[in-house]
Amino acid sequence: MTHRYALEAASCTDPGLVRSFNEDSIALDAEAGLLVLADGMGGYKAGDVASQLATGLILEQIKERRPGMGAAAAVSDAVRRANTAIFEAAQADARYQGMGTTLVLLLVQDGRAIVGHVGDSRLYRLRRGQLELITQDHSLLREQVEQGLITAEDARVSHNRNLVTRALGVEPEVELELTEQEVLPEDIYLLCSDGLNDMVDDADIALVLASLKSNLPLAAQQLVMIANDNGGHDNVSVMLARVTGQPAVPRGWFARVLGWFGSGRE
Repeated sequence: MTHRYALEAASCTDPGLVRSFNEDSIALDAEAGLLVLADGMGGYKAGDVASQLATGLILEQIKERRPGMGAAAAVSDAVRRANTAIFEAAQADARYQGMGTTLVLLLVQDGRAIVGHVGDSRLYRLRRGQLELITQDHSLLREQVEQGLITAEDARVSHNRNLVTRALGVEPEVELELTEQEVLPEDIYLLCSDGLNDMVDDADIALVLASLKSNLPLAAQQLVMIANDNGGHDNVSVMLARVTGQPAVPRGWFARVLGWFGSGRE
């Protein structure tokens, strides 16, 4: 069975209440089923250079991929190219030395969701009222929790919660985590920088998405507002996508079924 799903999308990004400028960058093309979010790092103005390079290049590369290239391969190739571009830009200009960026992206095509991420920007999915974290942070704290060195409760209040173990552009090669899953009508995907999930509990995120799922622009704005109301300690970016449409019925399916019944078979 083929799938004719479409995406309704909205986004909102804000510097927050503490930072003087915004190092987050977002790019989306709902028609292409593509959302990309990056949270830059590396000192004054270097972080936003890295994040803008990442989102712009990845959007362009995936949309213009060569014929016959699968969705997952296109994502991997685009991320590899973006990593190289950021790394080489940092080597060529001392102002950008050490810059890098986290990355999370969603590509929905042919009834499948391709999710790619590097670092601690996140992707959540709301399905049938249940919010699920699809990505797992590439962070020092997560590794320490998994090794039993600290508790999850301690991790939530640690000053080290923003130390990532992977980032785009800081090394010649990057390890991209890539997953693929089936999409269902009315699934809602949330991509966010850590400025959201550090300031807003998952339960409150779920409540906003469930309450405002029919108005994604308002939902995105509301999530950013809550993050700022809770302190706004970091840049905060939110991207939302709702899956619309239904699986297409294969041509001739009704005729075959009616013929089956008309034949008198049991």
